Amino acid sequence: MERGRRAWFRPWVGGVLLPAVAGAGFGLYWFQPWKLWQDETVQEALPVAADDARAPSAAPSADGSSAPSPAGPVTLSSGELISHEHATSGTVRLVRLADGSHVVRLENLDTSNGPDLRVWLTDAPVKEGRAGWHVFDDGTYVSLGKLKGNKGSQNYALPADVDPARYSSVSIWCDRFDVSFGAAELARA
Repeated sequence: MERGRRAWFRPWVGGVLLPAVAGAGFGLYWFQPWKLWQDETVQEALPVAADDARAPSAAPSADGSSAPSPAGPVTLSSGELISHEHATSGTVRLVRLADGSHVVRLENLDTSNGPDLRVWLTDAPVKEGRAGWHVFDDGTYVSLGKLKGNKGSQNYALPADVDPARYSSVSIWCDRFDVSFGAAELARA
């Protein structure tokens, strides 16, 4: 009797245990739950373009006097992050550097860590609550790269061919689950 039970038990264990272990492994890879307890803090200064390192040049004004030309970063628009799928706070600024390039700057960011988080510049409106979780991939967006850290202040360069005037919001986007962790409406400065 013992031998018959053992022969029946082995195929059943292999047939159930192997898919269960494979499913658990896939679930851990897909959801990466340990990231909920791992914070990554990044503190970057606002980039200084090569032209910013020089002293501002004096340019003659209409009345003939010399006035310094504006140099350094200029904030074009900004907004406060609101929470979507995860509690998120901080400030977003769209900044033009002295060399004409643009960066999206996240300041005092505080959100949950998660799998495959990206920073998106979008043309979607920012909506409160669950209504705003999934709107950012409906229109035009530009992925500025992976989120460097879920806490701190960091910069994301815009590609040279991107016109920042076409975009009105920024989202911390989870590409794996197609959901916004948080977003900010950009108001012109």
